Amino acid sequence: MKHIEEFRLLTFYKFVDVADPEKECEQHLMFTKDIGMKGRVYIGTEGISSTVTWNQGQIRAYKLYLDSHPLWKDIPDIESKSSPTDWHQFTRMQVKVRDEIVALGKKYSSSEVESAGNRMDIAKFKEIIDSGNMDDYIILDMRNNHEYKLGHFKNAIPANTLTFRELEEKIEEYKKDFWDKKVISYCTGWIRCEKSTVMMQKAGLKNTYQLDGWVVKYINTYNDGNWLGNLYVFDERVSQQVWDNKTHTTIGECLYSGKKTDNCENCRLSSCNARLIADRKEYVAHGGFCSQQCADTGLETLIVRTDTSFDKIEYKKQRGIVKRYPELTAEIEAKLRKHLKKLLDWVEFNHSTSQKEDFVID
Repeated sequence: MKHIEEFRLLTFYKFVDVADPEKECEQHLMFTKDIGMKGRVYIGTEGISSTVTWNQGQIRAYKLYLDSHPLWKDIPDIESKSSPTDWHQFTRMQVKVRDEIVALGKKYSSSEVESAGNRMDIAKFKEIIDSGNMDDYIILDMRNNHEYKLGHFKNAIPANTLTFRELEEKIEEYKKDFWDKKVISYCTGWIRCEKSTVMMQKAGLKNTYQLDGWVVKYINTYNDGNWLGNLYVFDERVSQQVWDNKTHTTIGECLYSGKKTDNCENCRLSSCNARLIADRKEYVAHGGFCSQQCADTGLETLIVRTDTSFDKIEYKKQRGIVKRYPELTAEIEAKLRKHLKKLLDWVEFNHSTSQKEDFVID
């Protein structure tokens, strides 16, 4: 009988005081590469954030490694924070030192995070949504705007705050608007919720809670339709369907046409690279650009991301030839511009300027 490997994608983090992130990164990279894992891990003085893919043997080895490590042991609900995937969702293993394990502009110690507490378990959260009575609650989505637009919990509102500076400016509004409510925040990987909960409680918003186990634990446990749309994920899938055809809904709206879609793309202009909710056919029809500005800039600079699935020109390869043979610059640039102009003939954009968010949390 042929053995079929089963792969899973795991996302977890832990706030813990790390004295020597460089040393921990070296050890973590050595181990994960030795066992063949692939993914992205950030380690800083405030802890670890990890998104990796693994097969069954690697699962056992990695968990033993984490459990035996004095800093990484006792990660709660690690099994419920993984989801099935067809194959490795990353091309290599990266472990990097990062000042913050999620870049929000403020660091907190593990004791500050722990003291904030106020975690709401997913069963209680489900009970609140199922009741339909939201008079006493505010559900606050702490993720990026494009993530919210692709999918979110019923009754959730976007925080519209991407940095802690923005959150600090919003807190007074929250105190005024939500003073008599219980505020429940959630995010994909929980780190943002941990840090934002600390800040809001320090500012006097004591009735703030964070969803325990975040979105991933909820959708891995329930198939109830309380999540609307797809889940934005930070691997090659980008957009992950939530639940089956009976409970799944599509709420994303195509940037170009407004039609419902679960598909996500990136603007092909390298300097923009905006995350786009876009029907695939519409995306191709618009040359992969999000706006007239990006199309014009692409024609001018030719710094365009290669996508041979619909555009036969390999822009990166052509730019490499120009670097090696400067005498061919004019000829190659003329060829690329002619091709792009033909690709964009008669294309009209709904947006005149780049649709890139000013700041994106990754």
